[in-house]
Amino acid sequence: MWVRRWPRPTRCSRSRACSRASRRPSSSMGSMTFSSALRLSSNWNDWKTKPTCSARTRARWSSSSSLRLRPARMTEPALGRSRPASRPSSVDLPEPDEPTMASVSPLFSSRESSCRIVRSPSVLGTTLLRLWALRILSLMENPMRAWFLSAGLGLLLLSQGAVAGTVLIVGDSISAAFGLDTRVGWVTLLEKRLKEQGFDDKVINASISGDTSAGGQARLPALLAEHKPELVILELGGNDGLRGQLPAQLQQNLSSMIDSSRAAGAKVLLLGMRIPPNYGPRYTKAFEEVYSNLAEEKKVPFVPFFLEGVGGVPQLMQADGLHPAAAAQGKLLENVWPTLKPLL
Repeated sequence: MWVRRWPRPTRCSRSRACSRASRRPSSSMGSMTFSSALRLSSNWNDWKTKPTCSARTRARWSSSSSLRLRPARMTEPALGRSRPASRPSSVDLPEPDEPTMASVSPLFSSRESSCRIVRSPSVLGTTLLRLWALRILSLMENPMRAWFLSAGLGLLLLSQGAVAGTVLIVGDSISAAFGLDTRVGWVTLLEKRLKEQGFDDKVINASISGDTSAGGQARLPALLAEHKPELVILELGGNDGLRGQLPAQLQQNLSSMIDSSRAAGAKVLLLGMRIPPNYGPRYTKAFEEVYSNLAEEKKVPFVPFFLEGVGGVPQLMQADGLHPAAAAQGKLLENVWPTLKPLL
């Protein structure tokens, strides 16, 4: 069989092949990848030739195989570890070609004005400055004036509050103006006297005709709670004496009423009473001493006889001879006023 023999390469062709081999990457270096090429600072252009299709395929296969052969700890970092933050790159903005100025309305733009040196200040400016200073002084004085006015008004209100109060009268038919118009009774005259004297006290007349000391004692707690008086005038006992009740019981009832009034914070004025000598001198004296004994024991101001100058005078008494007439009401007020006024 005839075999064709190829001619042996000459020296020139052998050297040319060696130079080509030297240019190509050696097989001992293994397969070249993109990452290895970058680490070696090489480029495809360093080979002065482009890789063939088969070389590209081998490079991709070797790159994927190397990734598959990497340990899991390289592909999946441990917990708690993170990549370092990338440093932001500085951006240099170009400088403007020329300064910029915002445009505003001519109304808000400033205008230069010329200055002149004068020998004396302007009359208008001095006047305005003086008026402004006076205005400041007036504003500074107004709070002081207001303070003094408020202080004076407060003192006035306190003084009026000290005078003003409520006067509660607990009595029987004499204070209830039995048989008369209440507008002419001594209690109404007392209200007029208080206004004339400059007092603002309010008078509450809780008198009931035919009432006794026992009835007054039963009504007093409710009256104290309702009216909260500063002064309580007790005018009771006449009906007790006319009915012949024991003087000791009368004294006990009146004493209880005095204690209740003081417990409520009220002052007490006790009006004494006398009775005709129908039950004998002994009873009449014992009845009369009830009021003086209470005044001394309780230390309360009292009027010894409320009907002084009226009782036993026919012109000042009604037809029954027991109740004062209209002409006697002024006299009753005069009997009470000297002792009542200091208590207001």
